[in-house]
Amino acid sequence: MKPRVAVFSAAALAVAVFAALLPGDTGGWFFRKPSGKDFEALREAMVNEQIVARGVRHEGVLRAMRMTPRHLFVPQERVSSAYEDRPLPIGSGQTISQPYIVAYMTELLRPDGSGTVLEVGTGSGYQAAVLSHLYRKVYTIEIIPELAESARARLRDLGFGNVEVRTGDGYAGWPDKAPFDAIMVTAAAGHIPPPLIAQLKAKGRLVIPVGSPATIQHIILVEKDQAGNITTKSLLPVRFVPLTGGR
Repeated sequence: MKPRVAVFSAAALAVAVFAALLPGDTGGWFFRKPSGKDFEALREAMVNEQIVARGVRHEGVLRAMRMTPRHLFVPQERVSSAYEDRPLPIGSGQTISQPYIVAYMTELLRPDGSGTVLEVGTGSGYQAAVLSHLYRKVYTIEIIPELAESARARLRDLGFGNVEVRTGDGYAGWPDKAPFDAIMVTAAAGHIPPPLIAQLKAKGRLVIPVGSPATIQHIILVEKDQAGNITTKSLLPVRFVPLTGGR
C-alpha cells in the first residue's frame, strides 16, 4: 500500500499528534445515548471529510468507523469535540487517536471479517470497538489498571461482546491467545517487540508506531510470510504517546 505522506505537512502533522493530558483533565465519562441524528451526521461527515478524502478505501473499515459511536469513548467535557480531526485526552496521560489515524492503521491490517486481532494499548476502548466489527475476536491489553477497568465496562455496556480486555504489559503480547492474524500497537515503541512478532501468524500483519517520544515516529507495517520471514515498511510520520512496560 502506498503511504499518503502528502497529508502530513508541518501543519497537518500537528493534528496527528497524540496530545498529552491537560493539567487537571480527568473528567467524567459520557454514557447517555445520543438523541436524534446529530451524532450520526457528525460521524458521517468525519468519515467522508477526514478519512475517505485522505484515501482510505476499505469498505469494512469505513463501515466500522460509521458504526462506532466515538463520542461514547471520550470524557464528557470532550463530547463536543469527539468527531473533530484530532486526538483527545482521555485521562491518565493517554489519548484517543485522531479518526484518520484509527482508520489508516486499521486498513493496513487488511481485515476480512474473520480471525483474531491483538491490540496493545486499549485506552478508552475506541480502537478495539472499531476492530470488533472487522474480526471474529478482539483481544486488547492496557497497562494502566484504571483505563483497562473503565474500557472493559464501557465495551461491555455498549454491547461489544467479542472484545476481551486484559490488564497487563502489552510488550509481552498475550501468549495464551496467540497466534494472531493481526496485531495493532497504539503507542510508540523504541523497537518492534520480539514477543509480538513471535505471536503473529504466518501471513499476518502487525502495525506499530516506532521511534523516540522526543521525535517524530513512523508507523511501521510488519508482514510475516508463510515461511515465517519478516519484512517491514516505514509509512506515515506520527507522534504517539510512548509504550510503557517491558523493553
